[in-house]
Amino acid sequence: MTLDTNILIAYLEGNQQVVQTLSFWKERGYPLILPAVVESEVLSFSEWTGEERRRTEFFLETHFSSVAFDRTVARIAAVIRRDTKIKFPDAAIAATALSTNTPLITRNVRDFKRIARLEIITL
Repeated sequence: MTLDTNILIAYLEGNQQVVQTLSFWKERGYPLILPAVVESEVLSFSEWTGEERRRTEFFLETHFSSVAFDRTVARIAAVIRRDTKIKFPDAAIAATALSTNTPLITRNVRDFKRIARLEIITL
């Protein structure tokens, strides 16, 4: 399961549906994949204190598998951007899901629905 930024934010805000679903998947051994761009987006919140940022970093490191934005993901993202004209972060997130052969968990179907072969699960 590749997580979109909006899912991670909902989790951190305590949205019960998202918390329960991700906890269920984690207990069942499903991979919870965090694209590097999602981690960057979440950790860029300027309102957090240093301690909140450190706690969030630790939480991300201990609960999710990070996937780097490497050459393979970059090339998939480039094709997605050429074909759909979506914004770079969304293309990178979708490319991560495609490269790991996992569904994308999101609340933003509109930006992802035109991407061929991308399985989308909404929460």
